[in-house]
Amino acid sequence: MATQVSKALLVRLEALPGREDDVRAFLDHGLSVVEGEPKTARWFGIQFGPSSFGIFDAFPDEDGRRAHLSGEVAKALGENTGVLFQEPTIEQLDVVAEKQPA
Repeated sequence: MATQVSKALLVRLEALPGREDDVRAFLDHGLSVVEGEPKTARWFGIQFGPSSFGIFDAFPDEDGRRAHLSGEVAKALGENTGVLFQEPTIEQLDVVAEKQPA
């Protein structure tokens, strides 16, 4: 049975001109990083439009979300701001309903 989640993050990334492929690669690498985070229950690298990307991830509780916000992906976001993308927008969300993965 999948872990139930109650907290989430939505991170919006706007690629700098010509860096769209690099942002996709950044998201691909991010997946391998969060696989080592036991409290990151769901993680998605997403694309909204030609240069607009994001990350949606969900956690069982606030402790999991805090651990993720102080982890390697958060560090990489800071290191790549102004290099691959503009300043990210990070929204903290509460999950009110979910369909768990099979």
